[in-house]
Amino acid sequence: MRIGELARRTGTTARALRHYEQAGLISSVRASNGYRVYEADAVVRVANIRYLLGAGLTLDDVAAFAGCLDGDMPGTPPSAGGLRIARERLAVLEARIAAQTEARDRLAAALARFPEPPLPDASDEHGPDRPRTRDHTHAPDHTLTPDRTPTPDRTPTPDRANAPDRARSAGRAKAPAAGG
Repeated sequence: MRIGELARRTGTTARALRHYEQAGLISSVRASNGYRVYEADAVVRVANIRYLLGAGLTLDDVAAFAGCLDGDMPGTPPSAGGLRIARERLAVLEARIAAQTEARDRLAAALARFPEPPLPDASDEHGPDRPRTRDHTHAPDHTLTPDRTPTPDRTPTPDRANAPDRARSAGRAKAPAAGG
């Protein structure tokens, strides 16, 4: 089967499949036209890769399971090596979560020292802390014509005045002259 069909049948993308192939987790052969062709058992293999990735393992972790990817991974008890890899990954994830939780707590403590500012009035586009001077970022969109005079975006400039007409007529042959 070609890469698009494998992607469709496994709920993944062709790009992910190429990535798995580059990592050595799946393989294909090239047809005479250069397309990748996968065996039918690649569906189970990709499903197992996605199962392990979904459980939180990395592609490097999944590579350690390469010999098991063709079987029923969700229904088979893991080996001692598989459990070790999963426990190591869990420890890494827990450390990351702890570090993020500490960072969140520090930020929340820093913000708690300051009172909550009042919400801006919905009719005030500048907000409570913005200056009341003219803000040019709210000016209408403009483009410049070749002679550098501003025109609103919806007004055709000389360089694009007939762009739709040119695009429409580009595909049509000219009609023969009358009396031909």
